[in-house]
Amino acid sequence: MRSFRGADCDTDHYLVIAKVRERLAVGKQAAQRFNRQRFNMRKLNVLEVREQYQIEITNRFAALENLNDDEDVNRTWVSIKEKIQTSAKESLGLHDFKQNKPWFDEECLGFLDKRMLTKMQWIQDPSQSNVDNLNNVRREVSRHFRNK
Repeated sequence: MRSFRGADCDTDHYLVIAKVRERLAVGKQAAQRFNRQRFNMRKLNVLEVREQYQIEITNRFAALENLNDDEDVNRTWVSIKEKIQTSAKESLGLHDFKQNKPWFDEECLGFLDKRMLTKMQWIQDPSQSNVDNLNNVRREVSRHFRNK
């Protein structure tokens, strides 16, 4: 454990850092789950896309109707699954994951500097006007960070 008294956390508390060693057990199912493809199912709400998907599925399964009964069940399931996935990928497309953009920029640094200068003024002269000014600046900075 170690405390960092100089860190600006905008409170009257001090920053404390602790080193913790832990070991996590990751299951095999959790590792396999991330490789799964996700299709854009919202496109099925559009009538034209839904009809196109239905046509592709019926065309692909028409080719599967003349399969032999001698084939292995697992092989048949793999081919059915593959046909469904390829038709969904062609007509629906893959789901786009939302990318988070970085929000902390130069404007935020300016707000932090403003808050630090106001806090230094309050430390040097703890009058009521400086306390009110500090509270207003803190409120403004917190509001800005929440909006970002």
